[in-house]
Amino acid sequence: MESAKIIAVLARMLRDVGPAEELAQDALVQALERWPDTGVPDQPAAWLMAVAKNRALDLLRHRQMHQEKESQISYEIDLQLQAAAPDLEAAVENALDNDIGDDLLRLVFVACHPVLPTDGRVALTLRLLGGLSTDEIARAFLVPEKTVAQRIVRAKRTLSEAKVPFEAPRTHELGERLASVLQVIYLIYNEGYSASAGADWMRPALCEEALRLGRILAELTPDEPEVHGLVALMEIQSSRARARVGPKGEPILLMEQDRTRWDQLLIRRGLAALARAERTGRGLGPYGLQAAIAACHARARRGADTDWQRIAALYDALAQLSPSPIVELNRAVALSMAYGPQAGLEVVDGLMDAPALKSYHLLPSVRGDLLARLGRTAEARLEFERAAALTHNERERQLLLARAQNGVSS
Repeated sequence: MESAKIIAVLARMLRDVGPAEELAQDALVQALERWPDTGVPDQPAAWLMAVAKNRALDLLRHRQMHQEKESQISYEIDLQLQAAAPDLEAAVENALDNDIGDDLLRLVFVACHPVLPTDGRVALTLRLLGGLSTDEIARAFLVPEKTVAQRIVRAKRTLSEAKVPFEAPRTHELGERLASVLQVIYLIYNEGYSASAGADWMRPALCEEALRLGRILAELTPDEPEVHGLVALMEIQSSRARARVGPKGEPILLMEQDRTRWDQLLIRRGLAALARAERTGRGLGPYGLQAAIAACHARARRGADTDWQRIAALYDALAQLSPSPIVELNRAVALSMAYGPQAGLEVVDGLMDAPALKSYHLLPSVRGDLLARLGRTAEARLEFERAAALTHNERERQLLLARAQNGVSS
């Protein structure tokens, strides 16, 4: 996450996200080379930022950016120079200090600029803000890694060639870029909430960063129901964090969680954000509907108290508003809980040939669960084994293999 902050600051200095990312990586490499010998500094984040800024200043001097008039920071630097302040470093620092706002959020809007295609906006922001690898982004999108890598390269080149200014959009431009920004924040959050790869079930830093960006965005756009819907969803989901992981880091599924460990403050914040979305009078969008589903779980003191019929109805609405194979898969789970496993299995069986779910491990996982609940243990075991082979998360693989071995529904 320090990498994302450094990139954001350097992008504002350089007005170009490509070199900003490269210089941030240079600073991180320098730390990896020096710290084993010198020890980790008392303030490692400040050390990294200072090294990165110095490298950016060297690049600014090389380009003579203080003579350019195309951006606000160049203009402020020029004024400093005219006022007999020849120190470029001081001029840059003054310009940066006078620029009020959140660099990370500004970087999100730059990466989500309309000059880029939607898939390029999302992939670039996940790379810059979330620090996700191309492989992790590819799994989030269910597309090949090579495709994501090409999207990122093209996006950086397009932003550079278009000379996109490093600034938040004006009010009249906000709407067209908001949907893409929300998608980016949501995908970053999801990667933190259920890590697609590695040895950890969760990556809390990503959840926290996504939630922080969402809260800031909600204050900037108080009349946008989908912003509040997304914040509500993230707040409520985050309330379960302590209950989702066991003492040895093993995942604990929703219906098995100790609900006394759910964070009631985050639940209240989430319900308040959902109410805020509803008060706009513009109806709930996809994020708002998902938040309403999460609210059903949050209001149930025990798993047995969950209003599954309402959840199934909300998924019906979500499927109509934002149809996708993944929404259908989640709807199948809700139907199975509300009306029995056979109702869910019928929907899941209709998804078996969906191209987008071909390598999606949760499809066989859900099918295995439904088969186990129907007493078809041998078939369930095969599905759990197939799901285990598809997942890239070690914790999840262990869980799925255990279910395959035990033939137990969870």
